[in-house]
Amino acid sequence: MIVGLADNLTDTLSIHIFQESELLEPRAAFRATISNFLTRACIAGSFVVLMLLLSGALAILSCLAWGIALLVCLTYLVSRNRGASVTSDLIKHIAVVAIVIVASGLIGSWIGNLMH
Repeated sequence: MIVGLADNLTDTLSIHIFQESELLEPRAAFRATISNFLTRACIAGSFVVLMLLLSGALAILSCLAWGIALLVCLTYLVSRNRGASVTSDLIKHIAVVAIVIVASGLIGSWIGNLMH
């Protein structure tokens, strides 16, 4: 949870600084910053709730399904808004998710082996 909060805060700050560099009106930049932080916190919180309500493999599978559902919905909305190919964007995003999951598992195993 600490890493999730710290990541949210640093990403939100980065977005805010970018908005300021683009000379976005200060009030609009502040509203966007707060909105970004709260949205990301709610999404992260939804995963925490799943982990607290469920146990073991069911919690992991539920979080995976919830994450993919969010990814599909957001990709669809953004792709349609940009006029891009939803299918192409979904394939790219799911591929990145697969790489992140495999890499995370490998890093976790490596760290676990170092601890023994």
